[in-house]
Parts: sequence; structure tokens; C-alpha cells
Amino acid sequence: MSVFFIKAAQLLCCFLILVLLHEGGHFFFAKVFGIRVKKFCIFFDPSIGKWKGNIKLFSFRGTDYHLGWLPLGGYVNIAGMVDESTSAEELEKDDTPADQMFMNKAAWKRLLVMVGGVLMNLITAFVIYAAILFTWGEKYVPAENMTHGYAFNEKAEALGFRDGDILIGTDKTTFERWSGDVYTDLCKAKSVTVKRDGQEVKIALPENLDLIDMVKEKPLFVEPINPSVLDSVFSEGPADKAGLKKGDQIVAFNGKPVSTWSELFDQLGIISDQVKAADGKVSEKVLTANVVAKRAGSEQLDTLCVRLTDDAKLGVAVHNVLAEYETKTISYSLWNSIPAGIQHGWQKLCDYVYQLKFIFSAEGAKSVGSFGTIGSLFPSSWYWPAFWELTAFISIILAVMNFLPIPMLDGGYIFLTLIEIITRRKFSDKAIDRINTVGFYLVLALMALGIFNDFARMVFHIY
Repeated sequence: MSVFFIKAAQLLCCFLILVLLHEGGHFFFAKVFGIRVKKFCIFFDPSIGKWKGNIKLFSFRGTDYHLGWLPLGGYVNIAGMVDESTSAEELEKDDTPADQMFMNKAAWKRLLVMVGGVLMNLITAFVIYAAILFTWGEKYVPAENMTHGYAFNEKAEALGFRDGDILIGTDKTTFERWSGDVYTDLCKAKSVTVKRDGQEVKIALPENLDLIDMVKEKPLFVEPINPSVLDSVFSEGPADKAGLKKGDQIVAFNGKPVSTWSELFDQLGIISDQVKAADGKVSEKVLTANVVAKRAGSEQLDTLCVRLTDDAKLGVAVHNVLAEYETKTISYSLWNSIPAGIQHGWQKLCDYVYQLKFIFSAEGAKSVGSFGTIGSLFPSSWYWPAFWELTAFISIILAVMNFLPIPMLDGGYIFLTLIEIITRRKFSDKAIDRINTVGFYLVLALMALGIFNDFARMVFHIY
């Protein structure tokens, strides 16, 4: 099965689980308060011609259960509620008994019905994190074991970092391991301590470190030093045809000494830029590289001529330097995994909320994605720990995004209900209908932006 279909299957499975549980949160509270739920639909179901756009699975206690065809979300059709499936005019024709109507329930009950989806997403994330810790434990490379140190880009070096520095901690936290949280911690800190040549060095950090810039720059602001060793060579690819083998290390590229993948990517990036500038009319000379390789297990150096692919690729897999380091595994009992999972999920939630401020910027807008962006995060092979870890994190993202006061989303209803509780004045159904219309176009615009960004990355290789 191709990588595309493996990633797509994981994405679909993830969405199926999260949509079912999110809508189940709304459904649960509606049933608790005696509100009729007419329809429970997993995925959206816009009609196509005469087809209603869904498959009816079964009916149970007054609720019809359907499966839609568009995996962008799902919904529960709650009697007496103006939403994406019911307009104010349609609500007037509803023959549901008054005591089973959403609109006739106390504000605090309606609030819990709307909060139910967000709450279920958070619970789902915490449960998954706890299950991961109980099943597989927590395996990581302690920071002190990363003896190669880290590589830094020019912006980081201008602040005082040097290649080979080992990150110890900031004025607010200690680095126990390497993870994406390091970038967030650096953004929050005023200073960072590194180990350099056996000595601890303190480096002052500016207040304007931008998280988006740090993770999008090439080379990255900071990343573990990764020796330019070939993890594998793709059959019939440029490196294979030139005679490079697994375990070889590239020590020079087009006359430039290299020792890490970061340095090698810099050289490949120069050629890639020339290819893009030439608009497909690049010469063979540009795509032909002279490579000096140190053979695996020896000090022998060979000079090889490699004809890169048309998009300036070598046809090799990058060495996983973390596999060289001694790891530490923490095992959890069932009872210990529960608080540890909640703590881990809460930290992920806090970090994501902190990162939101970077999204509301010009660079942040470019980072917005849709199916392509989310699907690319899944591993190329079905690896259950990675699948569940990512599913838990996406559940947190859904919880946060649905809590934002955006009309038509859960947060919009929550915001309106809170205003009603404070002012003791209820919004009319027609007013909510108009607000939802604005929200519909806003959500549509965000989706369009995400799809455009995915298309731009895939076709034009921009951003």
C-alpha cells in the first residue's frame, strides 16, 4: 500500500473517532436534560442531486443515526436549536413537544450541551495519553545523553549559540529531553543555559522570538546535530546509481566540506533554488554533483559523481541520530498512568494555547492547513503509538478551536449563552440564524485558506 493511502487511512480513522466522540458529548448532555436529538450524523452529508448525502444506519429511541460522505466534521440535529442543519424558519415548524426543545431549557443546561463536545475532546486526549503511557511507557533520550549537541542557524548564532552546544535549561524550566516543546520553552524564556566544552554558558534571549519563524526557517533555529550518514539508499535512485551505500557518510558536496545533514541540506537547497528559478529549464550541469563519501566502517574516501533528481533530491533516507543515544524508559502502572496522562495532556493544551498567538500573524496565516497538512503528520507506516499520540493532540486542537468564539462553532454558541446568562436577555432565533450565516462564511474562508496553503506547498513548493 502506498504511503499516501496509509496516511489517508490514518487520517480518516482519526477523524472518525474524534467526530464520533465530540458529537457524542453534545448528545450525552442533550439526553441527560431530556432534549430530543433527531439525528446523529458522523461526517457532513450535503446532498448530491436526489441523493441525501448520507446512509441511514439505524434508529433508536427517536434518534436516526447516519453516516455522511464528507469527513470535515459531523453534527447532531437537536430539536429546538438553530444550527447548521436547522434555520429559524424550519424551527417554527418543529412539532417536538415543548419540554423536549433545546430553546426551552435553562441557559445553564444549554451551555452544558454546547460545552459537551469540547469537554469530550479533552477527556479523549487525556484518556489516550494515559493509555499510551500504560501500554508503551515513556521512552526518550535524556538531554545529557545527546553528546553530539545541537546545530543552530545564523539567527541563533547571532544570539550567542554555537554548534555543539548542549541545551540544559532556561530560567523557567530544565530540558529533560529533545522535543518540539523546546521551541515553546525558548520563546517563553529570558535566558538559556548550555553546556559548551564542559562548561555551562548562559545566553540572554530577546523577547521577540517568534515560534512560527523558529520552526519554519531552513535550517531550523535549533535541532540535534545529525551526522551526514546515509540511513538507507533508495533503489535505482541517484545515490544508488552513483555507488553510495547505507552507512556511508558524505563529507564534501560540490567542494564544500559537510559533516551534518543540516550542512548538506544547505548545499542541496542552493541547487533547489536554482531549479525553481530556472522554471524547469535547468541544465544537467546544475543537477550533477561531486560527492566525497567516507565508506561505512572504514576511513576510505571515494569521490563520486551524482546526477540528482529533477527536484534536486539525492534519493536517500536521513540518518536518525537519536537512535545512537542511550534511551530511558519510564513504565507506568494503571493507576500511575492516569494522573501522568492528564498532566501530559494538560501541558500539551497549555502549549497549544500559548502557540495560538503566533497563528494570528502573516506568517501564522501561512501555516494554516487542511487535510494535506494534518495527513502529512501521520507516519508513513501504521505505527500505533504514533497514531494515538497524534490523535490525542488533534483532539486537543479540536477542543481549543471549538472553544473559540467563532459563530456557528461550539464556541460561538457558548459565547452567546454566556452573554445571555450575564445580561439575562436571550438572543432571538433569527438573530442567531444571522450570526450563524456570518460564521459559515468565516469558517468557509478559513477552510479555503487551509486548502490553498496545502495546494501551494504541494504544487508550487512555497511557504
